[in-house]
Amino acid sequence: MQIKALEVATQLAGIAFDAAGWEIWPYLAAGATLHLVPPDLIYQPADLRDWLLEHEITLSFVPSPVAEQLFNLDWPASSALRMMLVGGDRLATNPAARVPFQVVNNYGPTENSVVTTSIVLTATDSEAVPTIGRPIGNTQVYCLDTQGQIAPVGVPGELWLGGDSLARGYLNRPELTAEAFINHPELGGARLYRSGDRGRYLVNGQIEYLGRMDQQVKIRGFRIELGEIETVLNQHPELLQAVVVAIQPELGTTAVAQLVAYIVPSADTAPTVAQLRQFLADRLPDYMIPAHFVTLANLP
Repeated sequence: MQIKALEVATQLAGIAFDAAGWEIWPYLAAGATLHLVPPDLIYQPADLRDWLLEHEITLSFVPSPVAEQLFNLDWPASSALRMMLVGGDRLATNPAARVPFQVVNNYGPTENSVVTTSIVLTATDSEAVPTIGRPIGNTQVYCLDTQGQIAPVGVPGELWLGGDSLARGYLNRPELTAEAFINHPELGGARLYRSGDRGRYLVNGQIEYLGRMDQQVKIRGFRIELGEIETVLNQHPELLQAVVVAIQPELGTTAVAQLVAYIVPSADTAPTVAQLRQFLADRLPDYMIPAHFVTLANLP
């Protein structure tokens, strides 16, 4: 993609989200105009669309769950928007045929400098689940089984990433670095990052993303460890037990994944939802606060 000085782009991702660097620096380096998107618009797809049209945005990054909702809206054929970059979560639907701009689906963790694979999506195969495409230049993606061997085409495995954009490791975390960044002996000693993501290569050379291999989930692009939320909830003096799960939307829908906390109170009266939200808000960022709380007599 060539970025020109006449481009009008957006900065929508939170500054702590690695996509923010992807949004800001390429555009400023090219002398393009960068508009800061009002944060509340991410929850109002129709208003976000109108804002993009009003400011004549030509390039915009949008988190996958929000993009899915934008795909279903009506867009004027004269829209200035020529390309929507999508990423941060599993994309469940392809863009509708009526969408007048190009949609580019991207995948890649921070450890491999934001983008590792990419594909331009079309509406011609609307029934198929969107893939994450192929590795971009100077990157490698291997799908390995539990024995560290390359999985056959069509067989799921863990995605191991490498290339020029690979990080050196985690700052002041040598043990975590040694666990995640490995010199693979059977791949020429290549230094690779174990992503913890499940995927598989298809016969056409594209990669299908299948989700996480552990309890880590992504909600609106933020990485979340469910155990971290459970640990904080279990510190509440009026709770006996707590378990947090991520309810994933069905593929092909525009619903967004949500966190649900199942709690067992230590007394007959459980703390209110408002009290639990405030308890978590004092200890965790807002994106880690469950959307729903369900009270149970005991955990199954």
